[in-house]
Amino acid sequence: MAFQLLLNLAIAFVWMLLMRDMTISGFLVGLLIGLLLMTLMRRFFPRPFYPRKVWACVKLLGLLLKELVVSSFAVIRQIVKPKLTLSPGIFAYETELHPGWELTLLCALMNLTPGTLLLEVSHDEKTLYIHAMDMQEAHGVEKHIRETFEKAIMEVTRS
Repeated sequence: MAFQLLLNLAIAFVWMLLMRDMTISGFLVGLLIGLLLMTLMRRFFPRPFYPRKVWACVKLLGLLLKELVVSSFAVIRQIVKPKLTLSPGIFAYETELHPGWELTLLCALMNLTPGTLLLEVSHDEKTLYIHAMDMQEAHGVEKHIRETFEKAIMEVTRS
């Protein structure tokens, strides 16, 4: 992916130099021309075409922003209620992500969204111990993490 991205950037800079147009619009035109050329020649690249990964990163960022807004409003709703009906607790979550930066990214995303907090990672790095704001919704939180964050992280990191 890095080679393809660097090649596309090189094509864009060569386009700017050939057209003598050192502006942002000249760069963007060169980037689009490079993307078109690389699309036509993508079968010669050993790895999958890089815009898929870029799109997966954009989707992950969009998911994070959406989750931040939704969970923030959920926390605000709980705070503003005259009667707090929360039952906080800790639950174990089994992850399918590989140890390393996939797991680190999942932990960071969970900690950034209000309502959940990662407390500990097991020694085998497959079980996460998470504090939930409401244990009645713990099973839903597990399912939500698996279907949103884990799926998006796997799209970005795996081919």
